[in-house]
Amino acid sequence: MLEKMDVFFENRLDTYDDHMRESIEGARKFYRFTAEMLPIKPTSDQTKVRILDLGCGTGLELEDYFALCGEADITGIDLSAAMLHALSAKFPDRTLHLIQGSYFDVPFGERVYDAAVSVESLHHFTKEEKLPLYQKLASALKPNGYFILTDYFAESEEKETEYFETLKALKEEQHITDNAFYHYDTPLTVAHEIQILHAAGFEDVQILKNWGATYTVRAAL
Repeated sequence: MLEKMDVFFENRLDTYDDHMRESIEGARKFYRFTAEMLPIKPTSDQTKVRILDLGCGTGLELEDYFALCGEADITGIDLSAAMLHALSAKFPDRTLHLIQGSYFDVPFGERVYDAAVSVESLHHFTKEEKLPLYQKLASALKPNGYFILTDYFAESEEKETEYFETLKALKEEQHITDNAFYHYDTPLTVAHEIQILHAAGFEDVQILKNWGATYTVRAAL
């Protein structure tokens, strides 16, 4: 039975951190690696580096990042209020601006952030949904800013198509007709993801590393 995205994660909050660390190939390594790829100094005269975290959840990547840059200013967006509460409780002495909502809808501003990051969140959406999101993200980054995406990807175009067709069939079976986000993994191929990032205005897009089906991609302006 499909569950709405925020409900799915709230129902699994108590076991979420352990599941993510232990059940995904290379997770402990890729959370640390993602953190290490983020800047530790601001690109402007501001005293703090500013990071936008899309689908921040409970902040697993931030655990490693704050060990490197404890003074960072983090804006985190997530659908789940429970997840954001858990994140806030983890880091009571850090600079956090937490927003409950969809990162597709929340305005990011113009040239605000030194970098953006997203870990294991964006594999639920279509190319058509991602393109305007990435365009908005590109506009929110400062000159020389960049986006670190760590996510898992489909092994082939055939599997990518299969995921979306299965989700469509499940919605039809369950008579789901609204436009809310429901939890079902629909990863794109990494090649398609890179194409969308280029189309959104990121000029330099590189695969940095992978752990099985999970890749870290750096997209720079």
